[in-house]
Amino acid sequence: MNSIDGKPHGNVRKNIKSFFAGIAVVLLVIVIGAIALFRNELRTLFSLEKIDEYGAYQMTYYGDYGFDEFLEVGASSDKDIEKFVTKRLLKGMPINLGVTGDGCTAFVTKNEKGEVLYGRNFDFLYAPSLQLYTEPQNGYKSVSTVNLSFAGYSEDYLPDGSLFDKFLTLAAPFLPFDGMNEKGVAIALLAVPEAEPPYDSNKITLNTTTAIRLVLDHASTVEEAVELLRNYNIYFSGGIECHYLIADASGHSVIVEFYDGELQIVEAETDYQIATNFIAYDGLNIGEGFTEFERYDMVEKELSDNNGILNENDVISLLAKVGVQDGEVDKLQWSVIYNLTTGDVRLFIHRDTNNITAEKLEMSN
Repeated sequence: MNSIDGKPHGNVRKNIKSFFAGIAVVLLVIVIGAIALFRNELRTLFSLEKIDEYGAYQMTYYGDYGFDEFLEVGASSDKDIEKFVTKRLLKGMPINLGVTGDGCTAFVTKNEKGEVLYGRNFDFLYAPSLQLYTEPQNGYKSVSTVNLSFAGYSEDYLPDGSLFDKFLTLAAPFLPFDGMNEKGVAIALLAVPEAEPPYDSNKITLNTTTAIRLVLDHASTVEEAVELLRNYNIYFSGGIECHYLIADASGHSVIVEFYDGELQIVEAETDYQIATNFIAYDGLNIGEGFTEFERYDMVEKELSDNNGILNENDVISLLAKVGVQDGEVDKLQWSVIYNLTTGDVRLFIHRDTNNITAEKLEMSN
C-alpha cells in the first residue's frame, strides 16, 4: 500500500536492512566458529613457505595430528592410512598416497668437533618436498623431510596459491622420508631389492613412513628406536621395500633391515656407517643392479681418506657428488644434513648447493 508520508516504504527498507543484518550476524558466527574449529589447521597452512623454486617448502604443524590415536589401530594398507588421514586431518577431503623411492644414499660421521653428522640424499624422478616441524604433546619435537608426491603433489600441482591448494599438506606428519628429533635421533628410509618383515597378528601394523614418525615422536636413542620398530608389524607402501639407517647423538648407528622374516640389525664396523640400496645384513650385499655399490664406495673412500671426519661443507659436497645422475636426468631431489649434537639442519634441493636452507631444532638431550 502506498502512502504519501512514505511510512510503508520506510518499513520495507527497515525490514530489508534487518534481514541482511541478521544474515551478516549468522555469517559472522559461522566464520568465527570455523576459525575456532580449524584454528590449528589454518595456522599450519599459513606457516607454509616456499624455500626453493624447484618445489620445496617449509611448514610448522600446529596442534595434534592424531598419531597416538593412529597407533591404537594402525593400518594394514595405504587405503587404511588414506581413510584415517582423510577423516582425522583432512576433514573429509580424500588423499591418494603414491609412493616413490629409488637411489638414495645416507651416512653417519663426525666433524672435527666430535659432533655427529647425518647426511642423506633422496634420489628419484621429480618429487616436491616439505621440511616439516612438529611438536606433539605426547612426543618429541622433530624436523622431517616429506615427499609431497606421496600426498598427490607433482610438478604440475604444487601447494601454491589458495588454501585449497595447500590443504593436502596437512597429511605431512604421516609422510616423513627422513628426520631428526630433539633427542638427536635421526632416521631415513632407503629402497632395497627385497625385504621380508616378520608378522604378528597381535601387533599393530604401520607402513614405511609412519614407522619413521613412530621413531621421531618416541625414540631417544637408537636402542629405543629399534625396540619400537620390533613392537609393530611393518608393511611397505606401494610394494617398495626399504631399510632404515638410524643414528643418535652418542654416535651409535645401525641399519635396520627385514630379511628372512626377521628384523635384522647391521652394526657399524667403523666410526662411521653408510647405507645405500643394498641388503647389508650378514655381508649378503644384495643390490638392485644400479649404482648402489658405486655410491657406497665413493662415500666409503671419502670417509676413509679423512679418518671418518668431515665438516658440514665436506658433507654437503659429498652428497652433491654422489647424487644419482641417470644420463641427462638429475635424480637428486633433496639433500639434508642433520647435526645430531647441535640440532643444526642444512637442506638443499636438486644439487643446488648455492641455495642452502639453514635451520636449527632446539635439542633437549
